[in-house]
Amino acid sequence: MSDVTIPTPLTELVGVRHPLVQTGMGWVAGPRLVSATAAAGALGILASATMTVEQLRSAVREVKSRTDAPFGVNLRADAGDAAERVGIIIDEGVRVASFALAPSRELIARLKDAGVVVIPSIGAKRHAEKVAAWGADAVLVQGGEGGGHTGSVATTVLLPQIVDAVDIPVVAAGGFRDGRGLVAALAHGAAGVAMGTRFLLTSDSTVPDAVKARYLAATVQDVTVTTAVDGLPHRMLRTELVDALERSGRAASLLRAVRHAAAFRRETDMSWARMVRDGLAMKHGKDMTWSQIMLAANTPMLLKASMVEGRTDLGVMASGQVAGLIDDLPSCAELVERVMAEARATLLSLPRVD
Repeated sequence: MSDVTIPTPLTELVGVRHPLVQTGMGWVAGPRLVSATAAAGALGILASATMTVEQLRSAVREVKSRTDAPFGVNLRADAGDAAERVGIIIDEGVRVASFALAPSRELIARLKDAGVVVIPSIGAKRHAEKVAAWGADAVLVQGGEGGGHTGSVATTVLLPQIVDAVDIPVVAAGGFRDGRGLVAALAHGAAGVAMGTRFLLTSDSTVPDAVKARYLAATVQDVTVTTAVDGLPHRMLRTELVDALERSGRAASLLRAVRHAAAFRRETDMSWARMVRDGLAMKHGKDMTWSQIMLAANTPMLLKASMVEGRTDLGVMASGQVAGLIDDLPSCAELVERVMAEARATLLSLPRVD
């Protein structure tokens, strides 16, 4: 464990040693990766959207059996069973609840009343202001460099805008992999950084070796943004499958979406009625067609094909642009120690101002 510490409002709020967060990546952020991250002194986040309710409870208990360090759970605020999942977080004493979409005022209040730290992910100033007014303890802001569903504004532009807009800690995501990035984020006013691709590419990650090899071989130019998977901008590695998806017609895309919706329903024990309710929740307040909602079922199943089954020919690989700069697979402990040592060296190398 690194002896270098940089106390920030995030470390004080959550109780971790280092201002580093491992994001809740579907099929990737399971008990092994999260517990290794937590044991290293950073904040590990379990990804629950690809788990059933009982799988989530089991995963939380497994992390607790591996480490006493604080960790979190990421969940969809618009899911039909969000309240039940929140109940597990509270019952099991999980330190942090993170959300891919803004949770309701009532959900935030329920978690805070139970002593859980609430950290929604946001992509715009108005979203940060809204959840801060509702009582969120901190926000995670991801710039366009980040993997998975992403926006078009770079972290270096979005981050200072959010820092200036709210009085709660801001965690920066999108484009981070080392100590220099941590120092840059702190200089912008962030309380820490969150990393997805960098933690995915560790020896503690359960992603198959062949898939990790594809990431390590990628250049910055091999990371692209496409709407072919689910109709929304999605940053991932450019592969033959992505090219094929972009060439396929509307009818073929919808047929594939229906098949994947059925597969995801079986995977998560989700009823068709609840899938429709969740679809309506996704559509609320957004300019989304029903075709896009159906296509959203592509994402978890195509990610599973790669991240769990190792089928890079059948799956997609969400990726931040930093994949093109990563060339090794350290353990989480080695990664955290390296990032903190680099941050200290970077701070010491800065010119002194008289």
